[in-house]
Amino acid sequence: MKLMYSPGACSFGIHVLLEEIGKPYEAEAVNLRQPKPERALTGVNPKSKVPTLIRDDGSVLTEYPAIAFWLAASNPAAGLMPATVEAQTRALEATDFCVSTLHMLGFSPMFAAGRAATPELGEAMKAVGRAVVENGLAHMSAVLGSQDYVLGSYSFADSALFYNTNWAGMFGVDLPANIAAFRERMRARPAVQRVIAAEGLS
Repeated sequence: MKLMYSPGACSFGIHVLLEEIGKPYEAEAVNLRQPKPERALTGVNPKSKVPTLIRDDGSVLTEYPAIAFWLAASNPAAGLMPATVEAQTRALEATDFCVSTLHMLGFSPMFAAGRAATPELGEAMKAVGRAVVENGLAHMSAVLGSQDYVLGSYSFADSALFYNTNWAGMFGVDLPANIAAFRERMRARPAVQRVIAAEGLS
C-alpha cells in the first residue's frame, strides 16, 4: 500500500492507522501549496486531496471515512474495527462528524481565513469556524464521556477525533477536559509517536 499525505493534515489520522496495522506500506508527502495540475497526487486522485491510498492491487481509495473503514475491516487482527454492526455504525458516525463538521465546516474556514479577500472577511470566517469547532468538540466530549476512547475501546474512529485535536491549539481553542486527556492518551501510543516523527511534527 502507499499513502499520499501532507504533514499535519487530516491524512495524519490514516497514517496512524497504517502504523497501528503494522503491515509494510509506503508514504509519500504531497505539497498541497502547489497548483493542482502540478501535484503528483492529481494524476492518482483527480480530487487532488489527501488522504489518498493506493492499494496493493493498484486501485485507489479516497475520502477519510472510506479509507479508515476499509483499513479496519481488512485488517481485523489490528483491532481497529468494532465487533458489532451497531458499534461499527457508531464508529462511522463519529468519524464522519469529525471529518465533515469539525474539520470541513469548522477548521477549514479558519485555515482559509488568511486567504480571504479582506481582513474583515477573514475574521468573520474565523469566528464562524470557531463556533462550529467549539460546538463540535462539546458534542464529541459528550460522546466520549468518561471513556478512554470514542467507543470505549480503541477503534478507527479515534484517529479522526485525534487529528482534529491537533489543530485546536493552533487557533487557541480549548479542549474539553476529557478530550484533552484523550489527546494525551493518543499521543502516548507508539504508532502515533512514529507518525509524529515521520511527518516531522512536534
